[in-house]
Amino acid sequence: MRSGSRDELIAFADRLLRGAAVWASPNFARITPPGDAGGYGTAVDGLEGFARTFLLAGFRIAGARGEGVDELIRDYSRGIVAGVDPEAEDRWVRLDEHPQAKVEAASLAVILDMTRPWIWDRLDATTQQRVIDYLAPAVGDDTYPRNNWLWFRITVQTFLRSVGGPWSADDIAADLALHESFVRSGGWLSDGDDRGYDHYVGWALHLYPVLWSRMQGAGELGAAERIAGDVAALDRYLQDAVHLVGGDGAPQFEGRSLIYRFAAAAPFWAGVLAGVPSTPAGTLRDTAMGIAAHFEEHGSPDADDLLTMGWFGPWRRLAQNYSGPSSPYWASKGLLGVALPADHPVWSEPAGPLPSAVADDLRVVEAAGWIVAGTASDGIVRVINHGADHASPDAEVGDSPIYARLGYSTVTAPLHDGRAWAEPLEQSVALIDAAGRGTHRAGMTLLAVHTDGETAIAGSRAHAHWIAPDTVQVRHGSGITGDVTFAGHLTTWSIVRGAWEIRIATVQDLEPGAEPNELRVGGWPVAAAVVEGSTTDAAAAASAGGVASTLVALSADGVPDLVRRDGASPLGAQALVPVLRFPVRVGEPVVTAVHLGAAAPASAPQVAVDGEHATVTWPDGARSAHALVPASDS
Repeated sequence: MRSGSRDELIAFADRLLRGAAVWASPNFARITPPGDAGGYGTAVDGLEGFARTFLLAGFRIAGARGEGVDELIRDYSRGIVAGVDPEAEDRWVRLDEHPQAKVEAASLAVILDMTRPWIWDRLDATTQQRVIDYLAPAVGDDTYPRNNWLWFRITVQTFLRSVGGPWSADDIAADLALHESFVRSGGWLSDGDDRGYDHYVGWALHLYPVLWSRMQGAGELGAAERIAGDVAALDRYLQDAVHLVGGDGAPQFEGRSLIYRFAAAAPFWAGVLAGVPSTPAGTLRDTAMGIAAHFEEHGSPDADDLLTMGWFGPWRRLAQNYSGPSSPYWASKGLLGVALPADHPVWSEPAGPLPSAVADDLRVVEAAGWIVAGTASDGIVRVINHGADHASPDAEVGDSPIYARLGYSTVTAPLHDGRAWAEPLEQSVALIDAAGRGTHRAGMTLLAVHTDGETAIAGSRAHAHWIAPDTVQVRHGSGITGDVTFAGHLTTWSIVRGAWEIRIATVQDLEPGAEPNELRVGGWPVAAAVVEGSTTDAAAAASAGGVASTLVALSADGVPDLVRRDGASPLGAQALVPVLRFPVRVGEPVVTAVHLGAAAPASAPQVAVDGEHATVTWPDGARSAHALVPASDS
């Protein structure tokens, strides 16, 4: 697929559809691949399997203009007839029976509209009315969560209106207003009221406005007035997004629902569909196809042409507790390109290599408080995070490993076992108590994030806290809840150039009675079947498979160590995290150098900190000076 060939993309899509079809019910209304049932039960799993593969089947049918896809049209039409038949053994779970049906209904509505001449128009009148009745509970339902789910209600009601069903102008107006409340700077959106910056920004909040604008009657519901603004926001977002993908096609390993894998390619296809002006269509196409190729080359789908709950292979902990064996098929969104017919101009566009494979890149995403650093020598893209935590400011919750760590990349994964949720280790700065517990930083305040093109700096301040977890947790991506004990205020600054981050951490104060034993700095985690590690007087390092993590103490009294966690990473059975342990000295900055690359560095930067100023001498001899002050004070 790295050639940008439509035929290769279609072959990949057909492979997924064939693999899933083996597990269809006799009437084709439910598709339930093998595996443990999801937390919502097998009936919901079966509905997910139909609706999510219907996305891909619909893209395939639309892209072929109905030619040569008779089997897909026949099978999915049969499934619809049975799915809405209240007497059918494999009928669908209704929207008023289980909330998950509201998610799947959006896929049904989008594809019924997209394939209208070949499926909807050929359904008998009884089935058409049953489909309307099945979707109708979306109207007036105010229980949809305040996040990307708003687009599920919009798309369902837009389809209902187009076929003479019930709909509510007030619902659609409220949902569009809610979408606007999530808009942030630079074309970014937050998935909800919390600081939810993840792949949902692209594969939901930017994708659905483009798909919706093409639905029958959407223009009369506001799409005509909105589309220019939505496309402009998508255009700006994609200018960042293409730089978040590794040179090998790997997306960032950050955020929830990562079992959707190459759904991360969806916003790039949306950009092609919408005709965004700033990023060449060839670059969007090849970035999207590079993401899909990355997973295919690493064994996903598997030998049975199935997507498992995991990243490359099965790894159940990566999924939400409600996810089932059909859930990964939301990855279908990332193959939206098959909906573009053979005569679409994108297929003749010149090749557009992944930007991270061509040149070094340094940029900031102000909305999320991210520094993005890509290096062409190894194709690795790193995100240094000071503003995203899937929480609200001053929240008293734990750090979510997939949102609140100080760094994410295209070659590492945050640790994801139970201990990782209870205690930050990798990519963290934490105060450690006598019981060995590390503090959390969720609810932190972003102090600044900016770049001059050569270096970038970002900082945050946290009311560091220990947490005793509640017995029962709801895992939808946010950090754990529990009894909180505050430790003190901790300020962290990151100065980034290339593969290096200078991390400057200062304990501003300690709460009365707080007596932490040490300040611990954690570096990039490396996971594989076997990981090599080493320590010297001032540094700790871990490496495996062309990924090397190095952590160097630039302040005195740092004690290097390696922490091993088995079974904690979807990237390998063994994980090693370089750490540095320092005495706790209030008001005294602790300086470390953090490196992630294909190989260990030959030398480290040198740093001088004088009050609110830091001067860095980089290994190549370049020097940079930085003010460690909030943006409002600079």
